[in-house]
Amino acid sequence: MDQNKLSLQGPLCPVPINDHQQIVIGHGAGGNLTHDLIRTVFQKHLGNAILNLGNDAALLLMHSEVPQGMQLVVSTDAHIVSPLFFAGGDIGRLSICGTVNDVSMLGAIPKYLTATFILEEGFLISDLEKILTSMAQACLEADVRIIAADTKVTEKGKSDGIFISTTGFGWVSHQCQISGRNAKPNDVVIVSGPLGNHGIAVAEARGNLGFQSQIRSDVAPLNHMIAGLLESVQEVHVLRDPTRGGLATTLVEIAKQSQVSIKLNEEDILIDKDVRSACDMLGLDPLYMANEGKVVVILPEEFAEKALESLQKHPYGKQARMIGKVQSSSEGNLLLKTLLGTTRHLDRLAGEMLPRIC
Repeated sequence: MDQNKLSLQGPLCPVPINDHQQIVIGHGAGGNLTHDLIRTVFQKHLGNAILNLGNDAALLLMHSEVPQGMQLVVSTDAHIVSPLFFAGGDIGRLSICGTVNDVSMLGAIPKYLTATFILEEGFLISDLEKILTSMAQACLEADVRIIAADTKVTEKGKSDGIFISTTGFGWVSHQCQISGRNAKPNDVVIVSGPLGNHGIAVAEARGNLGFQSQIRSDVAPLNHMIAGLLESVQEVHVLRDPTRGGLATTLVEIAKQSQVSIKLNEEDILIDKDVRSACDMLGLDPLYMANEGKVVVILPEEFAEKALESLQKHPYGKQARMIGKVQSSSEGNLLLKTLLGTTRHLDRLAGEMLPRIC
């Protein structure tokens, strides 16, 4: 019997490696099972010239590759979404797009990612392959590569199927000054599309809505759309993706970072009809729902028209709108002019959003 086909679970339990349909503890032991999983599953979907070298680290950003006058940008993220698959995406696409977008929010060009996979004993390898396929497709769309990765296996019941942690690397010009600290009085606030689709899509996949809809997550890599924006517009002060905590929490953070106040017009904020209906039924505020394919752009008013034109040319920004303006105040407030003409004060999301009970 070929010893290379034995499981590392012990000499009394020889199991052919390729017969496994689920993750077992031996897949995390560093031996034949681990190497077989890497070769036949991970490299099949994510392999490239750098990753396939099999080293513990990657030689990154060679001098011939990095444009002159650029500096390195790094972002890291962890992904534990439940359920793993939802309308419009899954944890794999989410992990790539989320990290690509975080790097892009400094005006940077994302190039490389690393990924860590925490797999639970018993996790279906067929589901792992679906997730890796989705990651590979997202990498292709964003034009990035995973150049280093690691896998660990926990005992059954010690994790929730699969957790993915990613780190993104890119570069940005030394002259680029995009930051959450740079919102200035009289700047305008633009959002690239309707809000809340991701949060409601995940809630529906969990069975929390009590009904079915056509709502799909907006999860998408935004780097190409942002690159086009920065080529078209001379001056952008802030870029931010309104993920956890939604638009309201994101803008409160920016207002406090920049020591300004921001005022939004409710009538200009786009929310899809189905998303609004779901939020109304559950007592949720769409301004606090998570988004995974939207960007907030804050820039001088003189560039607003050109920015909207650039965003609307891209499929992920075709519904971009100007929704508010930065005010000359150091209070760090976020205000909403409602449809009734009143002014509502918005703050960060406090804890987890819950349906109303009365």
